[in-house]
This record gives sequence, C-alpha cells and structure tokens, in this order.
Amino acid sequence: MSDQTKNAVLLLSGGLDSMVSGAIAKEQGFDLIALTIDYNQRHKIELQSAQKIADRLEVKEHIVLPLDLSRFGGSALTADIDVPKSGVTNDIPVTYVPARNLIFLSLTLGLAETRKADDIFIGVNALDYSGYPDCRPEFISGFEDLADLATKAGDQGNGFTIQTPLQHMTKADIALEANRLGIDAGLSWSCYDPAEGDLHCGLCDSCRLRKKGFEEAGINDPTRYAV
Repeated sequence: MSDQTKNAVLLLSGGLDSMVSGAIAKEQGFDLIALTIDYNQRHKIELQSAQKIADRLEVKEHIVLPLDLSRFGGSALTADIDVPKSGVTNDIPVTYVPARNLIFLSLTLGLAETRKADDIFIGVNALDYSGYPDCRPEFISGFEDLADLATKAGDQGNGFTIQTPLQHMTKADIALEANRLGIDAGLSWSCYDPAEGDLHCGLCDSCRLRKKGFEEAGINDPTRYAV
C-alpha cells in the first residue's frame, strides 16, 4: 500500500468477527466506511453494538441501511421460528438467512464503488463455513469475480478485493486477535435470541461457539450470558 490512506468498506454486523475484521483493516491503514444492514432481525441489540464498534474504530462514515428481510422469512432470525439451543451441528441451521451474504455484499459493493473503495472487509471465518454456504471461500472468490463483471469500476479495470482476514481462523484465534488488537470484545454481540436484561442466552449456536472460543483461547470472556 502507498503512503496515501485508502478507503475500505466494512460490512459491520455488530458481531465479534466483523469488529475484529474492522480493527485489522484499521491496522493496515485503511480509512473505514461501515455499512450495517438493519434487516428486521429478531432483535436490535446487534445494531446498537454496531454503533459502539463504529465509534471505537473511528470510522469516517457509518450507514445503517434498512432492508426488511422478514418479508421473505425462511429463517429463525427473520420469521416466527424457534432458535435451536440443543447444540451445534454441521447441518445448515434454521438460523441461516437465505442468501444473506450475497444480498449484503451486493449492497456493500454498491457503496464501495460510490466511495471509490477498492477493498471490502467481511468477517466470514472457517467455523461459519461448516454450516453456512455463503461463508465458503468459494463463495467469496466467486463474488469477487462477479463484482468485476457487474460494476463500472470493474469494467474499467479497477476491480475490487473482498478481504476476509478471519477466513481460516477458529473462534479462539479470533478472540486472541481481538485481544492482540486491544479492542473490547464486550462491545460486540453474537446471540441469536437475547435473554431478558439484554444478556446473551448462552445456548444458541452462536453463543456456544463464542464461549468455546474464549475458553480455548484461555482469555477472559467479557460476554454477559444468562446461562
């Protein structure tokens, strides 16, 4: 990278992974433009976390874009479907939101082209890859190729890079990276089904993976769990 600061767009969910991805981008010298999608998910707590993280990362712009995916349904996060709490499996869970990362990355790409940002950061990682098809490396690579075909910038030879710094990390690796970067993991939100008092439920897949990550990393977990 040249000495001149460059823009990058961060897809910021409010979760630990997107927070760490953003901190890595800042460490690499990017000026960040954050995009958070309010897709009418089960709760708004992660949107509040996204705002806190955006402030912590000192992003130059933070857009919260409304997009009501509850009109589509099809997921425990967007419809009246119970969030599973019996344990993590390798099957695609009902918390999968159909084509979410494809939809979100398309919006992020539009913002990136408008802001003349060649780089897009997204916090997909190896653990999500086992359950969610839109977190696979093949998907990211395919979208990167598509981005060049779908945009004026790509047509003119100014393509986009989809940055996935956590792609091959475990949750323990990510917890350790947050610690190394000096960012407060307690600002982030992972739970699919918050308990009373704005606590992580401690039992959904996302909570279980988060707990396990901090335990395996051997560092303090600042998360407030109900159980």
